[in-house]
Amino acid sequence: MREHLRPLIAYHLFFTLLASSLLLPAVAWSLTRLLGQFGQPILTNSELLDLLLSPGGVLWLLAAIGTTFLVLYLQQAGMILVAVRPRDNHYRLAFEALWATLRRLPSLSGLVVLQVGSHLLLFVPTVIVLVWLYGVFLGGLDPYYVQKVRPPAFWQFVAIGLPVVGLWIGLAATLYFRWLLALPVMMLENLSPRAALKRSHLLTQGRRRHIALAVLALLVVIIALPVLATTLFGRAFTPMLWWLPERNAVLIPAMLGYLTAYVLLTLAITFVGIAANALLAACLYLRLEHRELRPAAPPADAHPGRLAWAVEVSVILFALFQAWLIVNSFELRDEVAIIAHRGSSMAAPENTLSAMLLALDEKADLIEIDVRLTRDDQVVLYHDRSMSRLTGDPRQLGELSREQLTEFDVGSWFGDAYVGEPIPGLDEALESVRGRGQLMIDLKPDPGRELALVDAVMDTLRREAEAREVCQEDGGTVATCGNRDVIDETLLATMSPSLVREIKAREPAVATTLLAQLILPGTLERRGFDALGLRHNRITDNEIRLARRLDYEIHAWTVNDRARMSQLIDLGVDAIITDRPAALAELLAIRREMSDGALLLVKLRNWLRG
Repeated sequence: MREHLRPLIAYHLFFTLLASSLLLPAVAWSLTRLLGQFGQPILTNSELLDLLLSPGGVLWLLAAIGTTFLVLYLQQAGMILVAVRPRDNHYRLAFEALWATLRRLPSLSGLVVLQVGSHLLLFVPTVIVLVWLYGVFLGGLDPYYVQKVRPPAFWQFVAIGLPVVGLWIGLAATLYFRWLLALPVMMLENLSPRAALKRSHLLTQGRRRHIALAVLALLVVIIALPVLATTLFGRAFTPMLWWLPERNAVLIPAMLGYLTAYVLLTLAITFVGIAANALLAACLYLRLEHRELRPAAPPADAHPGRLAWAVEVSVILFALFQAWLIVNSFELRDEVAIIAHRGSSMAAPENTLSAMLLALDEKADLIEIDVRLTRDDQVVLYHDRSMSRLTGDPRQLGELSREQLTEFDVGSWFGDAYVGEPIPGLDEALESVRGRGQLMIDLKPDPGRELALVDAVMDTLRREAEAREVCQEDGGTVATCGNRDVIDETLLATMSPSLVREIKAREPAVATTLLAQLILPGTLERRGFDALGLRHNRITDNEIRLARRLDYEIHAWTVNDRARMSQLIDLGVDAIITDRPAALAELLAIRREMSDGALLLVKLRNWLRG
């Protein structure tokens, strides 16, 4: 790498420019268009699994995996050509390697189909066995119950499934190391994909244990390098920013310099990881085929020339520009709404009146509750379909009447202070927050009863509106009886876009949140809802930009870590759903008291963590 650094950097830059401007956008557009053909949004893990198990979904997955690996093979192939063909003009060599790689695109595509496809075929029986085992041990249980309680059946599934996965890993690793040199063989010997795989098998035969050690050792270095480098960088330079005077005239230039150095370090680490992997394959090929320890060094009189300096200066300017964009993206003052997840559910049993009242005391702006329909079409607060997790009763909630549900205790599991806590109805929940707070009602319908749940919830809201009107006529005040526009101040949430449309058709004034565990590009029509509730680790700058452009809010769920709360505030979310509303309220209060300089440094720290 030391002897071929400049042409490797040049090729990396040229390929990155080509990939970011042409290859990756074309791949993303093609895959998005293909997803759009399914005509349905993919918002949950179960929907994603259903898609991937369908014939069209398998086609899309193969296309996504294939194109991803093709771009990686193109990048690796060019670096191998650069490393083994020293020339006087480093940048001409980089261009030649790029051109030679693009000319071999059909052969590289064939190699991807054979090499990656074989690993996928090996994976298919593993998936089939795991799906069968899941059905045997966990098929009859509520997935959320399995996730939270981890019953004995879950550990039986894990105990039997792990050896199956281990067997697949062993077979896949054997195949990987057997074909490790197929790419350099194909590029340097001009062989067909099938011939390159056979040649790699012959070259690695009897030496795979040593090759595996070399590859794994390099992998450890590649994984450890960014962690070590960023940790040392943070320890050495980050404290200096806190010592600076909190004046923007000093702080902003210092932050620009800091971020420029950080971006350059990140670019360097990325380049080293990519190049080292390609160079290891090249060196292994030369040693096994030609008994050369490494590629020949470039001539002693080789020099970079003006183009080399221009390209490298452009990297520094790019890093400076990125730093400038980052600093200018920081907004000094920002607020988010506090949404208490199932009430203050870290301090009281979830979806109970106790949790709701505690959340109000802890300054929550809204209280998120889950609602289901009983057998007699009454709306009650409960998350799971089964009663197992909180009460130990295996029956389904939808099979029980509201009167039967009064016999259940959903507080004992949480602690002695809540023994006898009942399952409340939506009517009781609305009465308890009257004049004090607002509700976010998460609809949890049983299959086939979606519209019945919507109608029952809307009827309950209308009755509450009438009760508030009567309260005011009897001499009550807004402070004690609440605003009669309860429908306007309530937020209805669901994971079903079709249900959002039904809600809006019945009551256009009610605000809606579409909840999503993930969003596959091209599958969601981003209009018709007032807020998009995303799992917090799925929220990106692009999601925030889309929300601003299309005029809906972003709600992050479910966040209990203060550091992550702070990151999401700086990312620009409109609301955070949390089990710990008091912690979020305290964090917001602390941020309001900060000076501009201190808040700027906090935002920088959160950006670096993100």
